[in-house]
Amino acid sequence: MGMITLRNPSRQEATLLSNIFIDDYMPEANGEFVKVYIYLLRTLSNSPVSFSLEEMADRLLCTERDILRGLKYWSRQDLLTLDFADDKTLTGITLLEPRQKTAPGEEKSAAAPGTGESRTSSLKSFSLTPDRVKELKQNEDMIQLLYIAEQYLGKTLSPTEIQKILFFYDGLGFSTDLIEYLIEYCVSRSHKSIRYIETVALAWAEEGISSVSDAKKANARYSREYYAILKALGITNRSPVETEITLMDTWLKTYGFSMEIIQEACSRTVLQTGQASFQYTDKILEGWKKKQVTSLEDIRSLDAEHKKRRQDKKAPKQTSSSSNRFNNFQQREYDFEEYEKRLLNQ
Repeated sequence: MGMITLRNPSRQEATLLSNIFIDDYMPEANGEFVKVYIYLLRTLSNSPVSFSLEEMADRLLCTERDILRGLKYWSRQDLLTLDFADDKTLTGITLLEPRQKTAPGEEKSAAAPGTGESRTSSLKSFSLTPDRVKELKQNEDMIQLLYIAEQYLGKTLSPTEIQKILFFYDGLGFSTDLIEYLIEYCVSRSHKSIRYIETVALAWAEEGISSVSDAKKANARYSREYYAILKALGITNRSPVETEITLMDTWLKTYGFSMEIIQEACSRTVLQTGQASFQYTDKILEGWKKKQVTSLEDIRSLDAEHKKRRQDKKAPKQTSSSSNRFNNFQQREYDFEEYEKRLLNQ
């Protein structure tokens, strides 16, 4: 039997992009970083192949620093590994298979134990080499950013503050525009501490915020939730003050409670105290957090348990007749009619 040859005259080429990447990795990534990853997949069709960061930057219409930041971002996401020479020059890239972050249909939970904490710890452990610090401080964009930061903070930046800002850029992968907005946002809320700014930066990184528009959308979302909480406490016609925002951020971000749970706590606060008390609401939510409440059904279960304990305490204790010291004697039986006749006949 003769051999059959199958031909495809269109010779159409395609780059395969994993659905796992689209579902779990792409939504949180900077658009420039996504371009870098897709270009690597495209180049991989001719693997192994050699190219320079300069060639890649020219092809993607960005800078070599943007390319390197994108590569380091995907390395932290475990989508590739980077090989460096002794002089810190990039010599090799190995792409890894995307792994599903969450089970199908399972939503990410901000309150998942350990997840956010371990991620934050890994980000904090990132450190810049002295050579990299020197290189960044000579970057025109970074020089401009540091100058703007000094104007916002109203002082000359300390070496520690400069290191933190460089960390936002190289460690978290934030653009200079996003870092500038980060500092502006914190200062507008009367916070000029670099520790506070770093806390917000890490929170943004956890949420996958990678652009100014992302940050503004997140801030707008939280602003709507702030006013919804104020309304649930019966507060209208004013904005939240700083201490109230701090507590609400704890409920929303640290505890990871849904709005319906927070509003339930607000309703109970007003019923119990007759007024808007953020401290009382905080105590309720703190207790629910300790008892691992995640839904209104959990709250109803706690209410039922509390009601049962109260009823058990109020129930009268059953006492046996033998426990009464007056019943320890043998009881006598009397015929009162006979006794009355005897009295009358006397």
